[in-house]
Amino acid sequence: MKSQRPKLAVVVKGWPRLSETFIAQELVALEEMGYDMALWSLRFPTDKKRHPLHDRLNAPVHYLPEYLHQEPMRVLRGVLAGVLKPRFWRAAKLWLKDLRRDGTRNRVRRFGQACVLAHELPKDIDLLYAHFMHTPASVTRYAAIIRGLPWSVSAHAKDIWTSPDWEKREKLQASTHGAAFLATCTGVGARHLAGLADQESRVELVYHGLDLSRFPEPPKPRAADGVVRFLSVGRLVEKKGFDRLITALSLLPNDLEWRWEHIGGGDLGTSLKADAERLGIADRIIWRGACDQPEVIEALRVSDVFVLPSRVAGDGDRDGLPNVLMEAASQKLCILSTPVSAIPEFITDGEHGVLSSDAPDALADAMERLARDPALRMKYAEAAYLRLITSFLMQPGIAQLDKRLQAAVTVDQKG
Repeated sequence: MKSQRPKLAVVVKGWPRLSETFIAQELVALEEMGYDMALWSLRFPTDKKRHPLHDRLNAPVHYLPEYLHQEPMRVLRGVLAGVLKPRFWRAAKLWLKDLRRDGTRNRVRRFGQACVLAHELPKDIDLLYAHFMHTPASVTRYAAIIRGLPWSVSAHAKDIWTSPDWEKREKLQASTHGAAFLATCTGVGARHLAGLADQESRVELVYHGLDLSRFPEPPKPRAADGVVRFLSVGRLVEKKGFDRLITALSLLPNDLEWRWEHIGGGDLGTSLKADAERLGIADRIIWRGACDQPEVIEALRVSDVFVLPSRVAGDGDRDGLPNVLMEAASQKLCILSTPVSAIPEFITDGEHGVLSSDAPDALADAMERLARDPALRMKYAEAAYLRLITSFLMQPGIAQLDKRLQAAVTVDQKG
């Protein structure tokens, strides 16, 4: 018996990705709800590890040509399959308009990938659904026009704040074949995008939340051994603020015994390690590199303070609401972060944790205060855990998304 839910083609930038557990969590939940889906990835995986969550997804994964010259015949078949159809030329006209404003190789690649996607999609697909509003949504939009299908998108952080307004606006207008709806995971992002849409109702705030069934019960408070263990999980990129955190660590007083452990990869690793050597603190730092979910959870359970000094990068990129903050809260780990983007939507300064300036001296003061006051750490950890289980669980967001996905197909069929 065919499921009453639409059959989805889900377009992602890459699969699987260690840093995007929120996508894997959502797709597994939708599949377990009864959705029949297939993934179409614009890139091949680069991470050497994968989370157990990735293995729970049964949907097939197809990889589009990452670079068009690598699979020229596949791209040519996609183009030739469409050229005699009027919808193809509507998509090509829209793409050429985009190309005039963004004359990049990436924009050319988007249309080539869209032609392949439109050609290779099964005939029984009901809806295209993209994760990220920039490149994946462009490929999805062009392909949806060629195939005459509705499409929708989930927007997150970098894709919102580094995409030009003209592109976001046109992806949210019915007159330019915009998305049937856009889900976004932060209030600050939802307000920004609603201001660009032809109808505010086209944009919906859907917090990812956390699936607590993937996490153990919080551990008992760690026995004091004279060393305070700081932990950070996040890519070594500008918006995470780890350069300023390393400077802050060097400002901690000599009588404070501490260790800092970092989990994650990223392009700034070499320079940050050099900074730590120059500042004389390298022997107190553990660089773990990319880790899978069980390794991350174990690190959360044996640490004292979780530190994420997020900031706005020079190109406008910034975090949304990092899922790792909710993961830290799930293990009753005290949180120190910054009031950037949507972080205050989860953490209220002085109630669920500490939101500091990302200035090194301010970070150092906050770390020292938390390091010397275990009772305060426990108070914040308990409050953040309560905030998590009362307002930031996964299930409400999945229910919202389910309704919007079904409505997107229903409205299109009526139209």
